[in-house]
Amino acid sequence: MGRSDEESLAGLEDLVRREDPRFTRALADGRPCSPREYRRGPAWSVLALAVAVLLSGLVVGHGLLVALGLVLAGAAGHLFDPHRDHPRCRASRTRR
Repeated sequence: MGRSDEESLAGLEDLVRREDPRFTRALADGRPCSPREYRRGPAWSVLALAVAVLLSGLVVGHGLLVALGLVLAGAAGHLFDPHRDHPRCRASRTRR
């Protein structure tokens, strides 16, 4: 490999280490975990809360609870986007 290739790889390594230290530690230990972009624990929690609020609003017949459940479901859908923190990635996806 040339010097520029090694510098590029070193730059990528530093970038990944800064953005997701848990992923790099797990990879170094030989037990890789999924990168932060694909960890969706909070999204599932918000979706479960949204379904509970929506169903309770439907059972009780209260429109405000139904609306809140729908809004929370929309927020959970946004949390499932793996590139939500990277506007550059989102822009490059739409240009293709």
